[in-house]
Amino acid sequence: MNIRYFEKDRIFKIDTDHVSYVMAVMDDQQFLEHVYFGRRLGDSDLRYLLRHQEPPFLASQNPGDRGKVLLVMQHELPGELTGDHREGAVTVRTQAGHTALQPYYVSHRIYRGKESLPGLPATFGSEEGTMSLEITLEDPVIHVRFLLTYSVFEDTDAVMRSMRIINDGGQPVRVEKALSLSTDMGCADGDQRPWRLLTLDGMWVRERHMNYREIGYGFQGVSSNRGETSHQEQPFLGLVSPSATQHAGEVYGFHLIYSGNFRGQVERDAYDALRVTLGINPDRFSFVLQPGESFQAPEGVMVYSREGLGGMTHTFHDLYRNHLIRGIWRDKKRPVLINNWEATYFDFDNEKLLAIAREAKECGIEMLVMDDGWFGKRDLDVSGLGDWVVNENKIRGGLKKLVDEVNALGLKFGIWFEPEMISPDSDLYRAHPDWAIRVPDREPCQMRNQYVLDLSRKEVRDTVYDMVAAVLRSANIEYLKWDMNRTLTDFGSAALGAENQDELCHRYCLGLYEMQDRLTRDFPHILFENCSGGGARFDPGMLYYSPQIWCSDDMDPVERLMIQEGTSLLYPLSTMGAHVCVVPNHVVGRVTSFATRANVALAGTFGYELDITKISEEERAAIPNQVALYHKYNDLIRRGDYYRIASYRENHLYDCYEVVSKDRTEALITYVQVLNVPDDRSRILRIPGLDPDREYAVTVEHTGFTAPEEDRTVTLPVGPRARMRGDALMYAGLPMPDFRGDFRSALIHLEEV
Repeated sequence: MNIRYFEKDRIFKIDTDHVSYVMAVMDDQQFLEHVYFGRRLGDSDLRYLLRHQEPPFLASQNPGDRGKVLLVMQHELPGELTGDHREGAVTVRTQAGHTALQPYYVSHRIYRGKESLPGLPATFGSEEGTMSLEITLEDPVIHVRFLLTYSVFEDTDAVMRSMRIINDGGQPVRVEKALSLSTDMGCADGDQRPWRLLTLDGMWVRERHMNYREIGYGFQGVSSNRGETSHQEQPFLGLVSPSATQHAGEVYGFHLIYSGNFRGQVERDAYDALRVTLGINPDRFSFVLQPGESFQAPEGVMVYSREGLGGMTHTFHDLYRNHLIRGIWRDKKRPVLINNWEATYFDFDNEKLLAIAREAKECGIEMLVMDDGWFGKRDLDVSGLGDWVVNENKIRGGLKKLVDEVNALGLKFGIWFEPEMISPDSDLYRAHPDWAIRVPDREPCQMRNQYVLDLSRKEVRDTVYDMVAAVLRSANIEYLKWDMNRTLTDFGSAALGAENQDELCHRYCLGLYEMQDRLTRDFPHILFENCSGGGARFDPGMLYYSPQIWCSDDMDPVERLMIQEGTSLLYPLSTMGAHVCVVPNHVVGRVTSFATRANVALAGTFGYELDITKISEEERAAIPNQVALYHKYNDLIRRGDYYRIASYRENHLYDCYEVVSKDRTEALITYVQVLNVPDDRSRILRIPGLDPDREYAVTVEHTGFTAPEEDRTVTLPVGPRARMRGDALMYAGLPMPDFRGDFRSALIHLEEV
């Protein structure tokens, strides 16, 4: 880890253990140019890589054609309308209505540590293990400064970047675009490396599916204008070389630490060069800066891997585990919980909850979570949101009585909230109809029979927070699920003037962050899980406030294979909320074995979402063993390196992934056979990440029934407890079980002997 400025060559060089990021100041124009981002380089003058140094682009030899220079230059912060016709990263409109902008280098500083971003989540690190570079640029015509900050940590290859915009002029200006990341990827090798674009797309109950496409000329990318990162898109762009695999080849990953509207875009120009931009969506965004005021854009993450997708994944996982997730639960095993939602929906009372709790305790489950329906007038989803007061017709004797009874059984207690929402049929809405986001004189759009509260307003945040906090203080609550079940529409705030209405979405996001930051500071002992109708707000911004996020409302294990594959491409397994569901599954109606449901859920936080009083005796008898396996392997799953071995998304037959301990002494392989084909041969898979010189014991763990009959036992062709060398497992492979009976999946444990 090092950041240096070579004054003679006017080059900035940012180094991690395996990556270099290089910029230069153009001698005659003071432009800040992007030079290189990729595999670590030695210290040499890389100015020869700058395209404008070549005729006919040499500015000193052709001063009357500056546009050609700007057209091919690799800008570090591209402005707009001054000669570079590609997408700009920043737009500032003056009082006169002009948006032409050209930032010039002014100064820089290099320092130990990393400063926080006001009001925004961001990565953090110790002063001794972190270095930062702040570069000041300025447009001298409109008197606006831009502070670009780059940071690196000694234990990761990621490069972080953020931007702050400061109005130094005497008149207000309007920021209309502030993209956190902008990287020009120069062409090399003729075509020049025909990168594929990788995105994570989907919808409700089908989030974060991996999607590849060829990068054509012009614009392509992802975006959200829904007020949240959304079920449909993830604030991520990947550039994947044609030959890249899970374990080899070049991959770039760009990720935004933000939870609101975003846009990520790749532009391929006529020279086959690429410009990658990622930041707040300019659609429905502007921010007025009075003289002396500033705007802070979110932080972006840039990752380069020459070890394929897996290398990128390891960098993101380590970065988020060590430098984004906070609090006492970051490194702790989470309690195994059971949630009553799919067991009871709104139809529950004390006795139903206690009956679930009693059975759960007998099976080794550690926490009961009470979901939607405990507050206000809330027997269906048509009323009650905003009235965060316990409904004692349903929870008789009050919440403390119920929690005490659950605690007396030996279980912890958790609770569900949806603090951002308000029902038209609620006391809060009747008292404050103007607190809902809406456009005057228009009937606002309802979704799930609810509106969205205007969190840009302090009085709204304070009122709702006080109600939530009062409930949390009233009883021994040790887990909170924060949900958001609809998107934003009808963008209008009664508290903002006409010139500020386009600030609403960003101010809403800042208000959300303020509430969650306050919550985690006031209740640091509570395990906090974010959720948005499933996985609509599974983003790095939320990880700053909660160590786990509900992955999807679809808990069918086959659907989860693809959802969790895409999610785990960027996010540690410890962040993925995953439960064992009932069958037929409530979303897709599929019937899968109890063992497969558990095996897939063990890749996440692990819990149960079913009525444990109504499942079969056989399934109930299997739960203690599943819970025991969670406790046995969760440290490995939570802390280890994740490897993708095979993808059901690609082969349509089976799925396989692995977690390996950092010291390579232990590994856990999850194999799921989704579909059998006639006369299929035994499948042999190579197992990555091991030490080739060590010997490993190979054991199959049973997550199905406590005493399986002979024909239900999963066995390996190599024997019930084989010993194999690491090199044999890595290069020759491990035969997978034959799934001809009831079992369709297996956990295979490798341990050094």
